[in-house]
Amino acid sequence: MATRSDTIIAEFDDVLFEAPNWGPDGDMLYLNGKGGLWAFPLDSPSEPRRIEYEGISAALNNDHVLDPRGKAIFLSAMDGHIYHGALDGGSTRRITDEDKVWHFLHGVSPDGNTLGFIRISAMGGPGKLAFIASEGGRITPMETGEGHADGIEWTPDGEWIYFNTERWASQPGHAQLARVPSKEPVVDKIERLISTDTVDWFPHFAPDGRYAVYLQYPAGTEGHPENLDVELVVVDTADWSAPVARRPLFGGQGTINVNSWSPDSQRFAFVTYPLETGE
Repeated sequence: MATRSDTIIAEFDDVLFEAPNWGPDGDMLYLNGKGGLWAFPLDSPSEPRRIEYEGISAALNNDHVLDPRGKAIFLSAMDGHIYHGALDGGSTRRITDEDKVWHFLHGVSPDGNTLGFIRISAMGGPGKLAFIASEGGRITPMETGEGHADGIEWTPDGEWIYFNTERWASQPGHAQLARVPSKEPVVDKIERLISTDTVDWFPHFAPDGRYAVYLQYPAGTEGHPENLDVELVVVDTADWSAPVARRPLFGGQGTINVNSWSPDSQRFAFVTYPLETGE
């Protein structure tokens, strides 16, 4: 953030890595690839190590978030469920019980007690925001209005929940950024952050709360696909209408699905996919 510049730390042409998390000690990144989670030491990022987990038979996807209570992580898998495991692997605990429903994790409350995820029926339809205790139990849905909602994330102070929603859509897929008080997450308390013609997804806060970054798709995009010209937009959270930095790139899905800020709030990690579409 100090120089508004970026640095390529590793390149791969054999594995599709996605969605960085920055480890709690600041010296490791965690990305998914080939259905697993991988650890990337920042002193040798071209030599990632696959983390082995027990108790998850399905492939992991790119919705994984660190547990703020310690060196553990919450993981979404392609069986539709959310799991909890240590960052160094081993046994896991399944959190969700509903079958025939997708649970795509995006947020964890700062105290680690509540998970925010996207709930999608196996029959399809728009995603809806929902909450569950990190120990498991009853699911509480949140009404956001018409259309798909996604990218749920708490602010570092726990006061607000941010997300993207199509409730104001002028055409299919027109996602916009919004927030709602965490103590009263009801539809009539939802606030629109800014009004844009672009399709805006995945707001992510730096740990100190000063900056945030989100993914901006071209107008007319539906969903959050891969292989498009997109931009990462960095804002001072005091004024979302005036970006402090923009980073155009070829990417989209997998670039920055989950929070990837460093613990010191000075950097964030992201993935670009500079291959031509179809390769």
